[in-house]
Amino acid sequence: MWEDPIVAEVHRTREKLAAECNFDVTAFFADIRKRQASLGGRLIPQKKRAEPAADADRGRHPGSPASTSSEAAPAAEL
Repeated sequence: MWEDPIVAEVHRTREKLAAECNFDVTAFFADIRKRQASLGGRLIPQKKRAEPAADADRGRHPGSPASTSSEAAPAAEL
């Protein structure tokens, strides 16, 4: 069976780090968080997802009139 060398390296590294933490998941993640904090600005911050607007939840786009009457602009014709 073919073995991807990158995946194998990731597995070896994970096993090594887990062994250093006595295979304690809580200690493992605490160590990861400590390592991440020590890198500071070298990491790219995760983008926050935009919260859906209440109007979008009701099928309207934010900023559009709240009216759902026939006065709404017709869809663009092709």
